[in-house]
Amino acid sequence: MPLPKSEWIWFDGEFIPWEAAQVHVSVHALHYGSSVFEGIRAYSTPQGPAVLGLQAHVRRLFDSCRLARINLAYTPEQFEQVILELVRRNGHTFCYIRPLVFRGSESFSLDARSCPTHATVLTVEMGRYLGADAIENGVDVMVSSWRRMATSTFAAMSKSGGNYLNSQYIAMEAKDYGFVEGIALDVNGFVSEGSGENIFVVYRGVIYTPPVASSILMGITRDFALTLAKDMGYEVREQMLPRDLMYVADEVFFTGTAAEITPIRSIDRQVIGSGSRGPVTKALQVAFFAIVNGEAPDRFGWLTHV
Repeated sequence: MPLPKSEWIWFDGEFIPWEAAQVHVSVHALHYGSSVFEGIRAYSTPQGPAVLGLQAHVRRLFDSCRLARINLAYTPEQFEQVILELVRRNGHTFCYIRPLVFRGSESFSLDARSCPTHATVLTVEMGRYLGADAIENGVDVMVSSWRRMATSTFAAMSKSGGNYLNSQYIAMEAKDYGFVEGIALDVNGFVSEGSGENIFVVYRGVIYTPPVASSILMGITRDFALTLAKDMGYEVREQMLPRDLMYVADEVFFTGTAAEITPIRSIDRQVIGSGSRGPVTKALQVAFFAIVNGEAPDRFGWLTHV
């Protein structure tokens, strides 16, 4: 499906037409993956569009810049205002928001801190990432042959363009074998995450999720799910998870900005639980969507209205 276009993009301090946003083929990020980015959603609410987790996403963007040694000449507050203004200018009632910071031209050196920093934000109207019926019916996934990076090989906490080459391998392999998505193990064989999602396992009434030490990205929606689960009285454990726990689980689900909260129907063609969305996953979905759609009070302060 082609990427839908919006009218305006913010690029290096200016709001410019979509077609005018261009870079030279010599930019460092194209050759070496020296970019960091975020994925953010704005939801339609009765009070108008509202951006979910704006401060948390922008904070993580700046953390990623710090890990990549990329200097960004804006404050987090300025970036937040740019995002809100762009959503407003493009007239969205809902959208997916993509901030991107990258190294430009000047050098092909691997130490390219002399290169200028470019920053941009674009918005597109995007539906369900894993399929129109994924939220209700779940998805069929596989455990990938590709592992997540080992600790101290990449900065797994950074949402960087270079890290996502690994994610592309996982996603393409899954599609080639007829699955919607892939699950990666870490270098020690424990469950890590999907190509672009965090993962949760429900086993005998307890909710488990891999810890940061399993080379996961510290997901914003992951944090929302943890907050909701604890608020609803579930026992939650962040710990190393063996692969086989997923096969005997009562429920398994993904979380992510794009994936939201998506149940997993089967793994490696083995049905999980009853083979349909489980009660814990559904309860978390109901609570999550009620807040982000403005149907329930935003008691955790997740939304920023445009």
